[in-house]
Amino acid sequence: MSHKVDKGDRAPTIERKAHDGREIDTWARIGARPLVIYFYPRDGTPVCTRQACSFRDQLEAFNSLDAEVIGISADDDDSHRAFAEKYDLDFALVSDHDGTLSKAFDVGRALGVLGNRVTFVIDRDGIVRLRYQAQMAASRHVDKALATLRELG
Repeated sequence: MSHKVDKGDRAPTIERKAHDGREIDTWARIGARPLVIYFYPRDGTPVCTRQACSFRDQLEAFNSLDAEVIGISADDDDSHRAFAEKYDLDFALVSDHDGTLSKAFDVGRALGVLGNRVTFVIDRDGIVRLRYQAQMAASRHVDKALATLRELG
């Protein structure tokens, strides 16, 4: 039985290549900067597109708080590249093609089929400071993440 990763827990480690070839190793980033990791169902769907574009539109705010944004879905790298190019997404998109990241973070599935929409804020010590889950409220994920980062200082 998996443990639901929640506020106050140590975040699981992610070691993957992003859609653009950059190495994502969250363990190596501990101590350096906070991370915003958001799981979403699928590239190109209306709510997922709104959510990704909300993160894109607020990227300057995330950068000013020294936070890195990472999006994760089951889509493959080709899908992520096309999605990032079409919507000018300048942050890492990581493929969870085998479901191990969703399982590690225990994000589950919506209606048993689609990936859930869950956002995590992880502080410099690798501790989860926010777990926010809302399937349809795309931009609320961005608002909640920014508010949590501001609280961290």
